[in-house]
Amino acid sequence: MDFRPTPAQQILTKTARAFLRQHCPPELAQRLALDEHGFDQALWRRMAELGWPGLLIPSELGGSDGSLLDVILLVEEMGRAGLPGPFVTSAVVATSLVIAAGSPAQQKRLLPELAAGTRIASLALVEETGSFDLEAVALMVAVRVGGASSLVVVPTDRPGLARLPLDAISGEKLFEVTFDHVEVRPDDLLGAVGDGAALLTSALRAGSLARTAEMVGGAQRVLELVIEHAKTRVQGGRPIGGYQAIQHACADLVRDVDAARGLLYVAAWRAAEGRSAEADAALAKAYAGEACLAVARRGHQIFGAISYCEEHPLHLLHKRIQAASLDFGDAQLHLETVARAIGLEGRP
Repeated sequence: MDFRPTPAQQILTKTARAFLRQHCPPELAQRLALDEHGFDQALWRRMAELGWPGLLIPSELGGSDGSLLDVILLVEEMGRAGLPGPFVTSAVVATSLVIAAGSPAQQKRLLPELAAGTRIASLALVEETGSFDLEAVALMVAVRVGGASSLVVVPTDRPGLARLPLDAISGEKLFEVTFDHVEVRPDDLLGAVGDGAALLTSALRAGSLARTAEMVGGAQRVLELVIEHAKTRVQGGRPIGGYQAIQHACADLVRDVDAARGLLYVAAWRAAEGRSAEADAALAKAYAGEACLAVARRGHQIFGAISYCEEHPLHLLHKRIQAASLDFGDAQLHLETVARAIGLEGRP
């Protein structure tokens, strides 16, 4: 298997890195983490002009005919920049659901606007338990119909729907969504009645891989910051990178980042090629959650107290890695998937 990016993918990642360096510096990411809206509308429009929200959408509906692997490479760059916003939830998860399950009329109505960035969609899924285990879900927007889950598309201005902002350490904008006699119309149904769980499996895997890419990108940036610091921070008359303890610590960071990236690319490639990727995606998410957090924590040790200051980018990268490690399933949930794949029962 050749995992080298294609020329088009190289252009995508190179363009993304240059764009994010210019338009999403650490200062902006820090400010948006504290902002009420959590993302910059002007920045989102510029991203839409580059075609990013429409990567997965067919060209005849305003998209770019891209693959999941294209998305993963792009989100890795977003993670490296600490970019906040709804890209994963809207352009990856919600878009994947509409592509997989939407009727022709729904796709024609929703996908061009999602591709243009004029419509942002999100998945209302997790219950009070915080679990992404589909067996624990009672209401998803996705709803239970006769004991089986079904998906519905509900506009946020539908009477009876309310959203309550929730605090998150990473600065992402999460909401509790409540429904009080909300009308659900026949054309709101996404896919067939009872198909919700099957449709969600593929979309949640895409979201899980995207969050894994975000963790890998964030850990890569931590690694770069640490190496730069080790080369320039002088202690005892020489740069701290000249001391064996720091050298070995940095080598550990390289190992963790590269191993997490390798597992991610294998899983994303298999999913993009239409191959079985459930266990690969679970392994990548579980490993990256632990490895990338280890990178962030070791980065703090090497930097010392300064990296905990709000003015320093490491603390925000750490928080975003922490949040991504839990989103779309924590390590325990994904390790159960891996255990079942090798013939072991994940639950009693």
